[in-house]
Amino acid sequence: MSFSVLLVEDDRAIATVVSEALGDEGYRVAACTSIARRDELLAETRFDVMLTDIVLEDGDGLDDIAALRKRAPDMPVIVLSAQNTLDTAVRASDSEAFEYFPKPFDLDALLRAVAQAVQRNVGQGGDSGPSEQGLPFIGRSQAMQGVYRMITKVLRNDLTVLVTGESGTGKELVAEAIHQLGSRRTGPFVAINMAAIPHDLIESELFGHERGAFTGAVAQTIGKFEQANGGTLFLDEIGDMPAEAQTRLLRALQSGSIRRVGGRSEIAVNVRIVAATNRALGPMIAAGTFREDLFYRLNVVPIELPPLRERREDIAALARHFLGLAENEGLSRHTITDEAVEELAAMPWRGNVRELRNVVFRLALNARQEAIDRALVEEVTASETRAPGTQAVDGFAAALDAFLADTAPRPGTLYHAALARFEKPLVEHALRAMDGNQLRAAELLGINRNTLRKKLDELEIEPERFARRR
Repeated sequence: MSFSVLLVEDDRAIATVVSEALGDEGYRVAACTSIARRDELLAETRFDVMLTDIVLEDGDGLDDIAALRKRAPDMPVIVLSAQNTLDTAVRASDSEAFEYFPKPFDLDALLRAVAQAVQRNVGQGGDSGPSEQGLPFIGRSQAMQGVYRMITKVLRNDLTVLVTGESGTGKELVAEAIHQLGSRRTGPFVAINMAAIPHDLIESELFGHERGAFTGAVAQTIGKFEQANGGTLFLDEIGDMPAEAQTRLLRALQSGSIRRVGGRSEIAVNVRIVAATNRALGPMIAAGTFREDLFYRLNVVPIELPPLRERREDIAALARHFLGLAENEGLSRHTITDEAVEELAAMPWRGNVRELRNVVFRLALNARQEAIDRALVEEVTASETRAPGTQAVDGFAAALDAFLADTAPRPGTLYHAALARFEKPLVEHALRAMDGNQLRAAELLGINRNTLRKKLDELEIEPERFARRR
């Protein structure tokens, strides 16, 4: 059976390539460049699927999507767009698009999506969807497109999400976006940072406690689960959770109910869980410091945030955004030159977007003229780019001491617990220093290449992420 496809695309080069590829696959393709012609074709012919750009020569391709669906309720819509922002991805999701492809896209992936769409031929109705204001993400890099797409996939369901990424990449922003743009946006958003709470108080913070449950419990306290009832509970730094609390958390997730510390009755709770960590949980599971069954309960929908060094093309937009925030904080208005942005883009950004924000605020504070230039960036960031010395080594030792003091691993697991925390960043550093070259990274680490390959699998590291883009 031959399926028909309507392609609405005003970029003639893209339209030609997509039309030919669809034709080679046996589809009957009708192509147009405008909303007006699209409507004429839909009035004349029933199509099995429509591919549409958003910015067209006579308007926005998604503006009247709800009215269009009334005329063709069984036609899946696949959105193509060069406006690669979270705003655009949410609009595509809001229109109940079958799939969203930011440009440039993988042609084979598009063909697979078309095949799935025409075979399913699922009718979907539009609704008002979430508000666009307050969207927290900035960046049109390819590295961010997967993040946007995954966020939009979980807005209309309550699947548990595990957000991973280095410190400063914006994991809490992902949780807030899922809540604010999703079906639970009218409920509470409650966040708890496991690393910031003493281990003996985590259960009380999560589940609450009854009066007299322990010394100092002078009154009943409602925990984060109950506070988040009907909304979203964000469990930040989940890898820092002690073993006993992990067990109770797993039970709460499985049963949908909690029991306050010192309490006897079960309390039903209805919360959506978004968890986050900057740790490699795989090695922690192997070391016995993180429950494997809890990991699988949390890792239903994984979203990995890219570090800033893998999305350097977004630095200009981020820097200008932070200059606007600095002005809102009472600092003078400033612009930034292209040369200054180039200087920022060349920095290592170990602290990711959070570090960039702090640097831009310092630039705004120290600027002696409206335009921030390369010289000021070099002056303000001199301490950011110097080679690590004794202070860095001492800081590493202090971090190790603090980790071991807080972790309290079981007897016989101390060595593996320390490795689980520090081995992954060490291997990633070697790969980064050698631009993803595994042989040279292995030489830098002092291990053979086969050992490195084994560790890449164990630590769930993708060496391609560290290859320098040219």
